[in-house]
Amino acid sequence: MSNPEEVMFPRRKERFEDRRKEGDQRKLADEFFDHRTLLAISALITQGQFEALDFPIMTGKEGGVFRASGAGGYRAVKVYRIGNTIFRNLPAYALEELRREASGANHARMIYGWTRREHTVLRRLAAAGVPCPEPYGYLRNILVMQFVGTDGLAAPRLQDVPIDDPERLYVDLLLLVRKLVYDAKLVHGDLSPYNILFHDGHPVLIDVAQSVPVEHPAARGLLVRDITHFARYLQKLGVDTSPERFQAAVDELPAAE
Repeated sequence: MSNPEEVMFPRRKERFEDRRKEGDQRKLADEFFDHRTLLAISALITQGQFEALDFPIMTGKEGGVFRASGAGGYRAVKVYRIGNTIFRNLPAYALEELRREASGANHARMIYGWTRREHTVLRRLAAAGVPCPEPYGYLRNILVMQFVGTDGLAAPRLQDVPIDDPERLYVDLLLLVRKLVYDAKLVHGDLSPYNILFHDGHPVLIDVAQSVPVEHPAARGLLVRDITHFARYLQKLGVDTSPERFQAAVDELPAAE
């Protein structure tokens, strides 16, 4: 039996750790879950999208992704912060389009529009066969998506994993960009190993809200930048490529049937 004194008066280190965890949880709740967001979560639960939020997978200045659970298994729930932080690093072309979609510059309305935009882009990518989380629904600043991971553990970012077969990854990234540009008719605009998950040995595209159609005036320049990021990353893995050769290889791939 445990010492009653230890149960009633836990060691100072354990008390400090408990307080730190409670403080982190309160801070997380204050940052993400204002009254409007809590109402939206409640509505999504009522819709049957999920039953509970389990824990954060990743958090940042713009928002966070949480694992959710329910009768159908796990899902990923992306919660955008209500505020103007999200727009500070947004490129001008994306901000301009978002303002048109939201019919104004009200921060809350723009964030709702950004969430809706990401859901729409994910649907378009999934329909074109681009590896990405399947979108299940959205409400206000909350997006519900397929959980990408194994046994309840989220897949890591490409940047954070060792690559055993760089040549295989090279081919996978070529196919991803080919489907993205030629089938979905979109340019991501922020491709990098930080916006790719690595699941079951293959890349999965995430963070797609800033994507633009291939006919957009900024699309060509964005594509060149995206491909340059991939080429440099692959070069570090020992793959003999360059931005020009990567682009040529994408263009030479056969179109999807």
